[in-house]
Amino acid sequence: MATKLGFIMMGIAGLQVTSQEREWLAHPAVAGVILFQRNFASVAQLQALCADIHSIRHPRLLIGVDHEGGRVQRFGQEFTRLPPMSALGMSYQADQALALEQATDLGWLAATELLTCGIDLSFSPVLDINYGHNQVIGERAFARSAYEVAALSQAFVSGMNEAGMAAVAKHFPGHGYVSVDTHLGVAEDPRSYLALDEQDMLPFKALINQGLAAIMPAHVIYSDCDAQPAGFSHFWLQRVLRERLGFEGAIISDDLGMQAAVAQGSLLDRVKRAAQAGCDLVLVCNDLTEIPGLLNQLAVAQSPVISSPLSQLRLIRLHGRKLSSRYDKLRFNPRWQAAHRTIETLNTPSLGL
Repeated sequence: MATKLGFIMMGIAGLQVTSQEREWLAHPAVAGVILFQRNFASVAQLQALCADIHSIRHPRLLIGVDHEGGRVQRFGQEFTRLPPMSALGMSYQADQALALEQATDLGWLAATELLTCGIDLSFSPVLDINYGHNQVIGERAFARSAYEVAALSQAFVSGMNEAGMAAVAKHFPGHGYVSVDTHLGVAEDPRSYLALDEQDMLPFKALINQGLAAIMPAHVIYSDCDAQPAGFSHFWLQRVLRERLGFEGAIISDDLGMQAAVAQGSLLDRVKRAAQAGCDLVLVCNDLTEIPGLLNQLAVAQSPVISSPLSQLRLIRLHGRKLSSRYDKLRFNPRWQAAHRTIETLNTPSLGL
């Protein structure tokens, strides 16, 4: 029985953990599970699944999900349908103070509903700037201004933290400028470090100063700075994030099955390179047929990438607050009701939604 968390967060196939997956999740290299639409049928089923995953080992495995709002929200029925974060940017144009309150409400609501089901963390918010030519980011971004993204994301994360959930800000140092979807191909951003520092990195720096728990780097090559994508780059993860920006939280890779990552070699190579560059946790979301081979290779190699005590501490801090399992009682919570009124406001035609 593993007595600490590893460094791999993996996907599972269906609505329950299979006996084979249970063996994988007990492997010392594994740290958690990332869930998708394929893993959700109802709140009751999700609660049972999360409880089962958490029972497999101690410290309990982390459970994460992409729950941004808009088109990136894995769980549908019974969950509140969150608007895209661009709705907050539009609201900010009309009333800055109100929009910040709304962002806090949405952060709290999203985190609370997930925590009640046993989810530890959400891979949100998106801190990318919407430059208008990246369709994979688009309305997932809060705004077109770095200052607006910084202000709204700080408020959103405050709401998440108030509920008891860590935030994972993405995609460092900024994915909004390139037009290529890194799920499908290799993306290159030719801008200088100074340009990135003054614009795209500004929201990340603001949240780091606020005590941000985790950051996800982009699978983008910033060719004026380094030849490796940020998620595989010692320059970006160590020299910039850790040394220059003083980030002390967890660094979590984007999915290593994306095409921009596949260019880095075999799955084992990608896992090793991401971890050696500085990732505390690496995501293997959909390549489930490769999981047993990967774990066997790591075992044979005696885990060439060992999770350090500092990484352990960073990951343990990502465990979510345990809330009551009575999801159906949330509707009677005044804070939940206020957040729903916020959503109704954001969804009005006057905001163009």
